[in-house]
Amino acid sequence: MASPASAREFIAIGTGGTGGTYYPYGGAMASIYNKNIDGIQASAEVTGASVENTRLLARGELNLAMAMNDVVYQAVHGEGDFKSPVDVRTLFEMYPNVFHAVTLQKHKDINNMLDLKGKEVSVGSPGSGTETMAKLILNSLGVEYDDFDVHRLSFAENTQALKDNVIDAGIWSVGPPTSSIMDLATTHDIKIISFTEDQMNKVVSAHPYYSDWKIEAGTYDGQEETARTPSVWNTVLVHKDMSVDMAYNLAKVTFEHRQDLQDVYIGAKDTTPENTIANAVAPLHPGVIKYFKELGLDVPDDLVPSEMK
Repeated sequence: MASPASAREFIAIGTGGTGGTYYPYGGAMASIYNKNIDGIQASAEVTGASVENTRLLARGELNLAMAMNDVVYQAVHGEGDFKSPVDVRTLFEMYPNVFHAVTLQKHKDINNMLDLKGKEVSVGSPGSGTETMAKLILNSLGVEYDDFDVHRLSFAENTQALKDNVIDAGIWSVGPPTSSIMDLATTHDIKIISFTEDQMNKVVSAHPYYSDWKIEAGTYDGQEETARTPSVWNTVLVHKDMSVDMAYNLAKVTFEHRQDLQDVYIGAKDTTPENTIANAVAPLHPGVIKYFKELGLDVPDDLVPSEMK
């Protein structure tokens, strides 16, 4: 029997904007938790995504926070947007986010990341992992914000701004295919900028949490060529002070009901205990380790949190 609403513990899940993959994925998570964990009321919250989510989690304003692993790395080490280390723990790894630098085929002079110099470019919404990824990747290629006109737009705003000729290119970091680029591709001939071998090597050597990825031709309507581009895993974070029982239950039902996530986003096929162990950047929560041990999985020492040592 469901608990009365007044007795339920509210679980706020920090996602992203409505035009990306985080929000529908988070909605599916909330549904799984509400159906399968007694005494909680989970809800997916629209946010500015990775950086904002991690800050809100640290302040106790979120219970679960989605973030890209470049942001997680900065948070754990007190770098970049984080002046000091943040006490976060990994609940699970979601799926890889893929860097999309999107322009329109009519822009014949934009075929390489270096061609963004002097152009109108959206780097993602303020406080988003997309902007963090954009800045790190562009800097590793020798492109600074001073080299182009910077716009900070959400994914849905990117689409509209490209349609309206407000920007020449927009950057997304999302699981493909994503709805806002699909929307753009239904009415406009799009082009996804591909990285050269040398550019990819520069990015991956500077930032080892990024890896080589291919957005296959035909992923989006009218996408004629496969695009080579960086990718980064996404994590659901919790605070280290979350109870062992709560983290255990959240992890357990997430993995047991992964099909519900896949029904919303096909990339959730990668939401597995094995991928969590292989790709986590922040230490695992003790409740997650408890669950993994029940599955007979080995957890590397570097993913065991300080409170268990």
